[in-house]
Amino acid sequence: MLHKLKPLLWTFLCGLSCSAIATSHPLENFQPLTDFGDNPGNLAASYFQPTKQSKSLVVFLHGCVQQGETLAKQSGFVLLAKQHNFTLLLPQQSKKNNVTSCFNWFSEQDSDKDQGEVLSIKNMILALKAQSEFDHVFIAGLSAGGAMTSALLVHYPELFSAGAVIAGLPYPCANNLAKAISCMRNGPSQSSVELASLAKHGNEAVKQWPRLIVITGSKDKVVNPKNSQSLALQWSKLSETALKPSKSLLADYQQTLWQNKEEPVQVKLVEINEIGHGLSVNSSYKNRDASADFLYESSFDSAMNIIEFWGVKGKS
Repeated sequence: MLHKLKPLLWTFLCGLSCSAIATSHPLENFQPLTDFGDNPGNLAASYFQPTKQSKSLVVFLHGCVQQGETLAKQSGFVLLAKQHNFTLLLPQQSKKNNVTSCFNWFSEQDSDKDQGEVLSIKNMILALKAQSEFDHVFIAGLSAGGAMTSALLVHYPELFSAGAVIAGLPYPCANNLAKAISCMRNGPSQSSVELASLAKHGNEAVKQWPRLIVITGSKDKVVNPKNSQSLALQWSKLSETALKPSKSLLADYQQTLWQNKEEPVQVKLVEINEIGHGLSVNSSYKNRDASADFLYESSFDSAMNIIEFWGVKGKS
């Protein structure tokens, strides 16, 4: 059915560059994760572990037609893993599951709780936790990986300390291709209150939801920035205490923070001026590749700011 997709959805599902075909060959320093239990989503995975004493696990989900290890190096996540001593887990989609190697965020059989790809990723995390006994687990995702990150945070809020969604969508936004097209183009059909209510269903016992940073480009023509705005609002309404928003304008982006006086920032929305669909990097930091497809030069370095927002420093 994918060959019949409308152009906008094809652009998203074809991903960030149809020439950047994902490969199954691990890059240097990455170890394959092959024994993690049930794998109903038929995903592969590798991980980078700077030291055996690492106490934090970061899961990073790539976008369509991307190779997770390559993206992790280009974006700075690998260097940050070395600097802050966290383990980096990289689930990898294949063309056998999706012709453009997208995580199937819009398919209920892969995005519902304990189903398909969602369950495979959960089992990867639990397998690594059993090996290293991490104190904290974080998850980030770009594009389709960002949409799948939203699903995992909603399904397993007690598994994660915090998350990050870059150029993604809220869950549940779409459960079929037609709804995916509409959500990508126009934003969710549900209000932020409705999205929060849907997230709470089955999670009534959850008292502390993971903190979340949401990042979008103001010129994103593939996934409407309204999705990031709706996601941030959805997450702000999950807190048991009222969170007050505050907005500030910086050199080439604006940010909105939701917090109360007693706790750290619970939700952060970053809207970067004049960039499209992808991930921002600041080339003044080492191991950033702004020349790569759908990585954009900006004063706001996504990987660095995500790690700082999570507070991974000092958790190693």
